[in-house]
Amino acid sequence: MIKKWLAVLVKFIISAALILWLMDGIDLTQAWDRAREADRGLLTFSLLIVVFQIFMGGVRWRAVMLALNVPFKLVSAVRLFYIGAFFNQTLPSSVGGDAVRMYMAFKSGMELPKAINGVMLERVSMIVALVIILAVVGPIFVLQLDASLQIWMWFALVAVVVGLLFGIAFIMILDRLPTKFKHWRLVRGLGHLAGDTRMLFLHFKNLLPVLVWCVLATVSISFFVYVLGLSLGLEFKFTDALVLVPGVLLVATIPISIGGWGVREGAMVTAFSLVGVPASGALVLSLLMGLVAMVVALPGGLVWLIGRDKNSTSLKDMEQKIENEMDHVQDLK
Repeated sequence: MIKKWLAVLVKFIISAALILWLMDGIDLTQAWDRAREADRGLLTFSLLIVVFQIFMGGVRWRAVMLALNVPFKLVSAVRLFYIGAFFNQTLPSSVGGDAVRMYMAFKSGMELPKAINGVMLERVSMIVALVIILAVVGPIFVLQLDASLQIWMWFALVAVVVGLLFGIAFIMILDRLPTKFKHWRLVRGLGHLAGDTRMLFLHFKNLLPVLVWCVLATVSISFFVYVLGLSLGLEFKFTDALVLVPGVLLVATIPISIGGWGVREGAMVTAFSLVGVPASGALVLSLLMGLVAMVVALPGGLVWLIGRDKNSTSLKDMEQKIENEMDHVQDLK
């Protein structure tokens, strides 16, 4: 437990250090003025977009579970997704929102391996959608850049697509690796994921609805950032956001900070500089993006408190139960 909380502390320090480093290189007065003068109507609209994204998150998670032949009510999927968003956005806990979703889906009657795989594949599907958007719209965007930048952007696009395809293919064969590799606990645990990955990605009727919802979610997130940019008076096109935001989100998934804070801001400043957005504006945009998501996620805590396991008297109790179940699933076969 101490090691887990030490990891949380390290992530918190990284997030804080990155944000402070970014702030050191911008005009803070200009950034504050931009934030203070943000259009309240557009900010309210952005909140509604994030609420809709919570609903879409539940829908696409349910679509993944149905692809795995696991019955899952839409109301339950949205409720648990909302609770997971609360843990992801507001609590610097050693247990993230995805682990909470896995645990609560299991407690609702779902088989533990399916509960774990469903959440993992929902995340993988979102990454696939991000890459699809980049692959489709990215080339148009790259051609608008300076020649000196184009070669690096082409390299990045190809690397991301190839890396994703290789990663999914590797997951699919994890249960078919030589026996000598299966003494590794991680490989043994991920072996359960291989069959479900094939079930989702190798059957078009399973994959299509999942990808449709994931692509819609990605477009929605880009639109959310575009609306926030308008509220701050930043000048960039929706198509710019459609290309740049998926890249920012991919970088923000690197698990070295609290909820992507700091990493997301650095990626946002770098990415939006390509379309002429000043660093101060991009930083405020990213911070506001996180704050709006946090505000929307807060009621998820109330949803959790109302429906939580009556035998769990505290967050610590639930964390311990999640850890026990995650340890147990590694040995299932």
